[in-house]
Amino acid sequence: MKIAIAGGTGVVGRPTVQAVRDAGHEAVILTRSQGVDLVTGKGLDAALDGVDAVIDTANISTLNADAARSFFTAATGNLVAAAGRAGVGHVVLLSIVGIDRMPYDYYAGKIAQEKVVEASPVPWTIQRATQFHEFAAQMFAGAKAGPLHLAPRARTQPVAAAEVGERLATLAAGAPQGRARDFAGPREEAMDAMVKAYAKAVGHRRWVPSISIPTKQMKGMREGLALPGPDADLGTQTFAEWVAQQHP
Repeated sequence: MKIAIAGGTGVVGRPTVQAVRDAGHEAVILTRSQGVDLVTGKGLDAALDGVDAVIDTANISTLNADAARSFFTAATGNLVAAAGRAGVGHVVLLSIVGIDRMPYDYYAGKIAQEKVVEASPVPWTIQRATQFHEFAAQMFAGAKAGPLHLAPRARTQPVAAAEVGERLATLAAGAPQGRARDFAGPREEAMDAMVKAYAKAVGHRRWVPSISIPTKQMKGMREGLALPGPDADLGTQTFAEWVAQQHP
C-alpha cells in the first residue's frame, strides 16, 4: 500500500512513518519541505496521487482555542478534500482521549478537527490516544517561571508514541472503523511526578515545584477527565521504561 502521513516529522509522525515502512508499505511524508502546505492546500493533490490511505498526525503548538480551531479545520479540511479528489480509500485521524469532556483551549481545535473528518466523503477512522510519554519532556521545557521549571499537576495514562505509530499504521492498512477503541498507556501516572522524573533523568538538579495550572483544560486533567475508560486498549511500555530507554 501507499500511505501518506501528514505531520510525518512530528513526535508521533516519525514513528508512524517508520511503522508504515516496517509493515512493508510505501510512506509518503506530507511536509512543507516536500512542497506540501496543509493550511493552504498547496501540493496536496500531487502528493496524494496513487495514495491508498492517509494518516493525519499534523499538529500545532498553541493553547489558544481559536488558533487551534483555525489550524485544524483548514489543514484537515484541505487534507480530506484532496483525499476525496485523489480517490483515497481511508483517512485515519489521531485525536485525544477525553476532549469531549473538556472542550477547551487546544482541545477545542481537536473537536473541530474530528467533525471535519466525520463529515468527510472519504471513509474514516478516528483513533483517540492519551498523552504521550514525551508530554513530560514538553512540559519540562515549556512550563517555566523565569529560570524555574514547573511540574503541572494532572492525572494521565501516558502511552509510547512509538506504540501509537504502530497502531495508526495498522489501522490505515485495514478497513475504516469510524471511532476506534481508545488507546492508552499501561497505567495511570501523576504528571508532576513524570516531569520531575524526566528532569532528574536529564541531569536537572534544581527544585521543580508542583503547580496547579488554572485553566479549564488542566483542571479537567486534574479531575481525571483525560483518563481512558475501562474498555480502552492499552500499550505496554511504562513511562519509567521510556525514560530509561531515552536517558540510560
